[in-house]
Amino acid sequence: MKTYGRKKRQEGFTLIELLVSLGIFLLVIGAAFTLLGSSQSRYQTESQVLTSFQEARLGLDQIVRDVNDAGFPPPTFFNANFPNFSANTPFAWGPGYAGNIPCVIGTGGGGTCVTPDDFDLIIETNPNPQDPSCAPSPCQVQWIRYQLRTPPAVQVPTLMRGAVYRPSVGRGDPDAATSAAGVLAPFVQNVVNNSPNFQVGVDAAGNPIRLSTQYPAVFPGGAPVPIFQYTCDRPSLSQSLPLPTTDCLAAVGDNSPANIRDVAITLIVVAPSADAVTQRARLVQLTGRGRRVNPNQ
Repeated sequence: MKTYGRKKRQEGFTLIELLVSLGIFLLVIGAAFTLLGSSQSRYQTESQVLTSFQEARLGLDQIVRDVNDAGFPPPTFFNANFPNFSANTPFAWGPGYAGNIPCVIGTGGGGTCVTPDDFDLIIETNPNPQDPSCAPSPCQVQWIRYQLRTPPAVQVPTLMRGAVYRPSVGRGDPDAATSAAGVLAPFVQNVVNNSPNFQVGVDAAGNPIRLSTQYPAVFPGGAPVPIFQYTCDRPSLSQSLPLPTTDCLAAVGDNSPANIRDVAITLIVVAPSADAVTQRARLVQLTGRGRRVNPNQ
């Protein structure tokens, strides 16, 4: 007589167990993708801040170099075309340059100079003799202009830079020459020194959020921050070298562009995107100082 054993029951997952496992899996995957998205946003923001910092750093270094080279070459300078170099002031100005009548600088406003001012500067220096633009005859003077403006195609101010050569006859007009079409080109973008009220977002009630609200220490009292601040020689007090210096304020008689000795530079640049977590605008603030070493002619 044959006996048959019972068939062994096959174990498996119930439908409820499968649904619970699927739910846990979806939660883990959702959390992972959320973390990945946050990391990508953070990386993008930090990359933009780094790019803004590098651009501002390069721009600041170039401005400092240009200021250091301002004016007539030092006595040790030697070149076969020396008579053709005729930069007789360190910085061009307006109005009054053509008539050799210096205006009065008023850092923070209050002077009679339109240029230079807190956001506009024309440096007068000697050209590079190897520059092919000088051919066939040697160029006399190079004007380098830095001006903060808002190009029509963008909403955020941009620091512009351009260089031209002074005409060989007469003093010319540095303002008109450096403002001509095609001279000034974007140099450092998103420079917000003169834009403390630039809107960076809205709050829960729909009210605009301003830069000066998020960064009151950067914009004290909600006031613009000058890009250029000047220190002037005081030849009226002494003729011995080095000359005494003071801040170029409108109340002092020596405060003309011809007497500028130091230029303090401050660049405040905003990154294109706000912080991914706090939604605050990301600012980069750099400072530097250029000091001309060349004497007046």
